[in-house]
Amino acid sequence: MSSRKKTSERPQSQARIGGEAPAASLAGPGTLYVVATPIGNLEDITLRAVRVLKEVALIAAEDTRCTRKLLTRYGIGTPVVSYYREKEAERGREIVGHLLAGRDVALVSDAGTPGVSDPGAVLVELCRAQEIPVVPIPGPSSLTALLSVAGRPFTPFLFLGFLPSRAGERRKLLASLAGIPQALVFFESPRRARSSLADCLELLGDREALAARELTKVHEEIRGESLSGLLAWLADRETVKGELVVAVAGAREERGARGGDLRGLLISCRESGLTLRDAVKRAAGELGLSRSAVYQEALALWKE
Repeated sequence: MSSRKKTSERPQSQARIGGEAPAASLAGPGTLYVVATPIGNLEDITLRAVRVLKEVALIAAEDTRCTRKLLTRYGIGTPVVSYYREKEAERGREIVGHLLAGRDVALVSDAGTPGVSDPGAVLVELCRAQEIPVVPIPGPSSLTALLSVAGRPFTPFLFLGFLPSRAGERRKLLASLAGIPQALVFFESPRRARSSLADCLELLGDREALAARELTKVHEEIRGESLSGLLAWLADRETVKGELVVAVAGAREERGARGGDLRGLLISCRESGLTLRDAVKRAAGELGLSRSAVYQEALALWKE
């Protein structure tokens, strides 16, 4: 019998990290708790999350060093084992062994909710396959935090997670989404922020957009303006620090602008002697449309 306090969610025994796999429990498997943790400010953790982290037998963390700072803050002494992207399958099987032995496990990422662009999906799938209960412990999210202070409608929206790191794949994805009416919401690393927003501007047009970095932290910044304005904001600094969450308005206004306004402007550009390329650039900028959409209209006009 474990000396650990029994969890009010379900009982479990003490976990043993490493060594042979634990024996299966006759009382049934434990529960995997997918626990959301603060995205910056450590005060944003929920009371339920603190209790669960204290009462489970084991915490599986994306970065044990990061998680221990949180645990120390709240006096949580639960054993911690690493669970990161490169070892998801291997470590996942070990964790499933503890769960099958009747031990409850909490899964956490560095910040926010595991499985949402962070490790977690593989372990959840392994648990589902073994009919191990999986329970969400909701909490902080940079996605909802940004949208809650948007001050304008960015719903419905399509969440893209992190955009592809390769420029060609990223541009292909953005081009395929240029005509949809839903807003696009995505995460981006600081080193790719400028190039990704530049791709958005070129392929989606100069739409309304909102971006945030360092949410809930000391140097939190939230900017709401056009894509070109966000690019200018980032251009004013030598380096971009902190991951960004970005929301870009959908193509709802684009459909109305594709009629006479666009065609009339393209005709004017052609009559003034502009090349097809320059006409597309000008029309996309003035009407806030994606260049790919304007190009198709311009190409048809230039062939007449």
